[in-house]
This record gives sequence, C-alpha cells and structure tokens, in this order.
Amino acid sequence: MLPPPPLMLLAALAAAASRPGCPLARGPAGECHGPWAADSATCVDMQLQTCSDVAYNQTTFPTLLEHRSREAVESSSEYILLSVLHHLLEGQCNPDLRLLGCAVLAPRCEGGRVRRPCRHVCDGLREACQPAFDAIDMAWPYFLDCGRYFASVEQGCYDPLEKLRGLDVEEAPPSGLPPTFIRFAHHSYAQMVRVLKRTAARCPHVAKTYSIGRSFNGKELLVIEFSARPGQHELMEPEVKLIGNIHGNEVAGREMLIYLAQYLCSEYLLGSPRIQRLLNTTRIHLLPSMNPDGYEVAAAEGAGYNGWTSGRQNAQNLDLNRNFPDLTSEYYRLAESRGVRSDHIPIPQHYWWGKVAPETKAIMKWMRTAPFVLSASLHGGDLVVSYPFDFSKHPQEEKMFSPTPDEKMFKLLARAYADVHPMMMDRSENRCGGNFLKRGSIINGADWYSFTGGMSDFNYLHSNCFEITVELGCVKFPPEEALYTLWQHNKEPLLNFVEMVHRGIKGVVMDKFGKPVKNARILVKGIRHDITTAPDGDYWRLLPPGSHIVIAQAPGYSKVIKKVTIPARMRRAGRVDFILQPLGAGPKKFLLGPRRSGSGLQDPPGGAYGEPEELGQEPLEGRRQPSAGGSKPWWWSYFTSLSHHKPRWLLRY
Repeated sequence: MLPPPPLMLLAALAAAASRPGCPLARGPAGECHGPWAADSATCVDMQLQTCSDVAYNQTTFPTLLEHRSREAVESSSEYILLSVLHHLLEGQCNPDLRLLGCAVLAPRCEGGRVRRPCRHVCDGLREACQPAFDAIDMAWPYFLDCGRYFASVEQGCYDPLEKLRGLDVEEAPPSGLPPTFIRFAHHSYAQMVRVLKRTAARCPHVAKTYSIGRSFNGKELLVIEFSARPGQHELMEPEVKLIGNIHGNEVAGREMLIYLAQYLCSEYLLGSPRIQRLLNTTRIHLLPSMNPDGYEVAAAEGAGYNGWTSGRQNAQNLDLNRNFPDLTSEYYRLAESRGVRSDHIPIPQHYWWGKVAPETKAIMKWMRTAPFVLSASLHGGDLVVSYPFDFSKHPQEEKMFSPTPDEKMFKLLARAYADVHPMMMDRSENRCGGNFLKRGSIINGADWYSFTGGMSDFNYLHSNCFEITVELGCVKFPPEEALYTLWQHNKEPLLNFVEMVHRGIKGVVMDKFGKPVKNARILVKGIRHDITTAPDGDYWRLLPPGSHIVIAQAPGYSKVIKKVTIPARMRRAGRVDFILQPLGAGPKKFLLGPRRSGSGLQDPPGGAYGEPEELGQEPLEGRRQPSAGGSKPWWWSYFTSLSHHKPRWLLRY
C-alpha cells in the first residue's frame, strides 16, 4: 500500500491529535502511546531506587517510553542517565532534573489514573540547565522534551518539584512560647529552613530569604537578609555577609547565624536602638550553612560522637575552603612588578578544568550580585580569629607571616571580634585557644598554617570584600547544652564585627553632570590594593584611623586627589565624594589598570573577573571541551559500557 501524500498525512495527524483522551506522544500514524492514552491505569508501588524520593508512591506500566516493567526501566539508558546526571553536571540542577525525568520514566499514578508533569516546570528547568549540558557537550535528553511528554495546568498537570517546595510550609512556634523565643538546639536542614522563613515572615519589612544556589545533593543554600529595604541595594548602604558551616562538621557557626537571625528580628520589633540603627544603615546577609550535605553526614553521628573529619567535605568529597581559585600565588607574582595592579585578579581559565563544587560556584556568583564590603566565615576546631593571607608568600613554608597590603585594617577587624569575646580574652593558657593568647587571639592565616584555595584570600583578591575567619571553639560539633553559652560568647562579637563595616570612608563617584561612574577606582597612597565603585557609583573603603591620600580615577576622566583624616574614635564612615572631569582633546592620560601578563590572565571584554558572562557557569572551553575531529565526548564510553543500547540521542552532532 502506498503511503498517503504529505497533505493527507498531515490531515490524518491533525484529526488524530484532536481525539479526546490522547496525550501529546503519538506514533507515526497518530496512534496513542503509553498509559495516558487510556482513561484509567493500573497503579503499582514505586520501586525505582533513583526515583525513591519523588512526591508520590505509585506508578504504572507501560510508561510513556514503552517500558513495560521495572526491570525494563532500570536497564534503560534513560534511567542510567538520571542516576549519574548529578555527577556529570557536578551537582548543577540537582535534584530537579532527576525528579523531572522520574516523572516521565515512572509516571505518577493516583486512583487508577495517570497525571502528567507540568510543561511550565520543564520549560523553566530547560532554560536554567541547558548551559550545564552545553558545558559537557551533551544534547538535551529527548525524554525531557517539554512539548511532548508534559501537560498544561489546564490539563490537570502536577509539579514534579513540589516536594522541594514543601519546605515553604510555615510551621508555628511551639505553643505557649512567645514569638521572640529562640530554641538553643541543633537544627536539621528542614528545621533551619523553617526557622529562617518564619523569621522573615515575622519581620517582612526588614527581612527576606533567598537562595544563592543548591548543594551537590540539591539542598537550597538559603540566605536570610536584613535591611531597611530587603531585596535591593540602597545607595551608600554597605553590605555584609556572614557564612557558616563551610565545613559540614563545624556546626557552631551554623547555629550562631540561625540564632542571630532570630535575635535581629526580635530586637528590631522590640525597638532596640542599636539593632534598628544597624538594620537601617546596613544590608546584612546570613548564610548559616554553605555545606548542608556535609552537615547531614556529621549530624548522623551526632554531637560528641563526630570525628574530626566526618562530614567536613561536601558530597563530592571536596573541602570547600580549598576549592576556590588560587589567586594568592598570582598576587605574589604580580606584586614583584611596579605599576601593575594586584587587586581584582581574574579567575584563571585553567581553574574551570578542575572539579569545582556547586557550593563554591554559588558563592562566587553571589559575590557578583552585591557589592559586599565585609565578610566573616565561621569555623570550629580552635578559638582564634585569622585573617588573610592564608597562603604563604613562600609556598614551601608551612608557617610564615604573609600580610596583605591592608594588614592594619585586617588586624582591626580581627580584634573587633576577639576583643569582646570573653573566652578569647581569658588569660588562661590552658584553655581552648590558649596558645594564641600572647597574640591577642588573632593571627595572620599563613602564620598559623598555610593553605591554598581558601575563601578569604579569594574575597580579598577578586573583589572589594574583606573577609576574616573565626574559629568559634575547640569542639567542632558541640552538645546542645553548650549552645546557649556559645551564643552568649559570640552575640556581641558578631554585632561588633558587623558594625565595623562603617569604618573608613564612603561616597559617590560621579561626572560633572551628576551621573554615577561605575567601576571607577579608589586608590589609597601607601596601600597597594584598589577598590572599585558599584553600578550606582557608590563605594566603601575600609581604612584604619589616620591621614590618607585618596585618589579616584576612571578611564576618560582626570583623576581627583583628596586628603582625608579619620579620627581614632570615629565610628561612622566619613563621606568623601568625587566629581570627575572628562579629559580634554588629545591623548587620554589616566593611570591605566595594569595589563597582566602570563598565566593567561587577561581581563575579558565582559569585565575583570575572568568568569563566563553567564554567572556561575564555567566556560565551554574550560572543564569540558567539546570533542573535535568527530570523536565522541568523554562521557560516551561510560554509557556504551553499561548498556547495549547506545544513547545516540545524547550526542549533539
């Protein structure tokens, strides 16, 4: 029998498509495939390990992909892909993509009927996750075709990611307790999320929660922000971030920030002049847990039983405080040359070739969304405050004093914490941290022990942000009965440190018409470390007391020089504005930022960061290079070795 003409075939398909009860997936002649073609289906218990955490517990066979049994699903290349996708994408879009794929491979069955996942959820994930597939030279999986296997809201679809969003449900505080009550106990991930969201709901005019990304195992990296206008940067309002639990088994910082969030909200509502002034003049971001996956490992052992390293790393077995780009080595190289900038060092391309944790990427992306001025990373295992550099200027030296150009300011920041901490000021050498007593419980990081890839060095050399490291105590996972005392010891140091963001000078750089000049450079004579203005032209320069020569300059403008004096008792940043005049005709003479040579470190057209223009996404030519000369991508052999079905649909060409 001859095939029908193309027009007749199209008409037949259109007619078939209009038949009620038939899903989007059809065969070549328009016949319906899969259980969704029928009004009813036989529901069976879900027994697929990779899909064990979906929001439903029954599925049906055959599936839309014509898998007629659990064994057929488990041996399919589609299922194998879902089981390893989070490793291939290094944690990106996890577990979202896996749950989306499970909705197709193991469709939801309720009351003898099949429900399809929502098309708009698929569309949103594809837009967000397509760059991750591009980075490993992999095609978007055919079974995640949003137009084929998914339905609209009008068709009664369901959200396959509803379980992830289930943490949004508010939980009332324990009955009989005031809303200002703080429970001094360890918080699981779900409890932490609920406390932060409940706190933001109590203080919606000054608090807001948001996510900066996900951990390797898919947990939201949740931040709670406090400011007079949460969610937006205000002109000349400095921004501070406090980060806890970078090592999963160092949990005191995680709990201190959960308590601090509740304290700030309660004190603001109670009318505390200090807290109201702080929140009205400062934008504060608290990330209690940077490593929620590691915390789960440590918490499973419990306080008092946790080993020194159990849960320290993330789910990829990466130490997150060794996972940042090593810019300190490049700084030491640049510092040997005169007239060459050694600040705002871009990320070298070769960094992306290694294994970069999604948590690390999230922090780096976060740093580009706000003009952070000050930061602290909260750790455990000792009782001391350390400050950059953490990497020795002579790499072979395990302990060597290695100061930044802002050594005086960093010592002031460290002392702002240590000098008001009762245990750090305890004169007993037998106490925890007693070996740092003669140093005033502060130390240059490399003078303590040298390591590379740390977050504090990266903050200082890649951005405007000054970050210190606070070791909160010798017990990494303290028992619950010790948490209240820890809070009493650290509440005032935390507040005192945050208030230090108002030291030094601040202002706006603008042209003669009052238009802000972004990325203008603020130089201080005698300190070889420049900071740059934010998009609104505002800047903040942390400086110790004394007289300073401050210079503002930008390409196309003449530089402006001012002398400023900061009194020793000054507790508020001095206002120093600059109005830049455009250069006249002829050669434009301004102090150029250096042209960095060697190591492949050149400022890209998109900015001086060396990162991909799409934030948080490594370049395609970096970690995963596209195959050349017709060869298959690096991951192809893995799939062909596990299944005789070669998934050619994963190949882009």
